[in-house]
Amino acid sequence: MIKRIVKLTLREDAAADFVAIFEASKATIRSFKGCRHVELWRQCDTSAVFFTYSVWAAPEYLEAYRQSEFFRLTWSKTKALFAAKAEAWSVDVVDQG
Repeated sequence: MIKRIVKLTLREDAAADFVAIFEASKATIRSFKGCRHVELWRQCDTSAVFFTYSVWAAPEYLEAYRQSEFFRLTWSKTKALFAAKAEAWSVDVVDQG
């Protein structure tokens, strides 16, 4: 299992647009083979910094999602809202509990 965290720094005026994109996309993302969980987080002290958190059964499922036409279309809409380049981390759980 792999967990993915993506930090998205948006233009201040674009936060509502991004939330709308996420709302319209989340069911499709969750239905991709191997996707176990997806969340959207917002940084507490700003309205324009978001994080997506997702859990995938294996790295190849995440990669298949990232290579999909759905991802390309959604990412192009999202990227247009950026104030800074996105940052992403794929992590394994070392200890839990």
